[in-house]
Amino acid sequence: MINSNPVESTHISIKNLTFLYPGQPPLLENINLEIMPGEKVGVIGPNGSGKTTLFLLLAGILTPNSGSLSVLGSPVKTGSFNSNLGFVFQNPDDQLFCPTVRDDMAFGLINLGYSRGEADSIINRYLAGIDMLDLAERPPHNLSGGEKRMISIGGVMVMNPTVVVLDEPESSLDSRARRQLIEFLKDSKETLLVASHDLEFLLETCSRTVLLNNRNICADGASRTVMGDESLMNSHGFEKPHSLVPHVEQHHKL
Repeated sequence: MINSNPVESTHISIKNLTFLYPGQPPLLENINLEIMPGEKVGVIGPNGSGKTTLFLLLAGILTPNSGSLSVLGSPVKTGSFNSNLGFVFQNPDDQLFCPTVRDDMAFGLINLGYSRGEADSIINRYLAGIDMLDLAERPPHNLSGGEKRMISIGGVMVMNPTVVVLDEPESSLDSRARRQLIEFLKDSKETLLVASHDLEFLLETCSRTVLLNNRNICADGASRTVMGDESLMNSHGFEKPHSLVPHVEQHHKL
């Protein structure tokens, strides 16, 4: 009997990827990584380990020196827009450029062929869902850092991409906004690739973690397993997350 269920394909596939900036030694060398549909994968590594560069390669902003990248089975082409992949930049000011929040969030939708009315309806639902509908007519440059972050993420999410790449999305968020983002990402159905130095944030949002350093992937596995390996963490400049450290209760006799 032939199985009628199709084999689940990868959403992100990176094979033998090498990249170097001109005049520099390789920053990434022979990288191999596969991410399945619906996975939420954290990417950790010291500053300069290539996390942002890897994301820029996936978004088609940079060109690899060798190897290949594909999203949903389609090769990544430098300079080509892929509506299946949403990229949230590390700095929201690199992403927000229109006169109002609504205009900024509508930009991608209009370019995908939505009417202004359809775009406004989608934007209103998103902003209402994160309790920020009152920001719709505000200029982005007047927003707080946390508000800019949530709006820049929203500008990507409203286009309904299948894969979303987020570069340090929790930075500049206060504790309330950070918790809001955690719950938002936990509930999302998209395949996520998230770079962050906040290990506790990744423990809550990503079930799998990839450690990038020394030009290659040094560890890849369940987030609690990778981050719970104290010697691994220490050898790459990290501390084991506090939530994974056993706490012994002390009982004192009066």
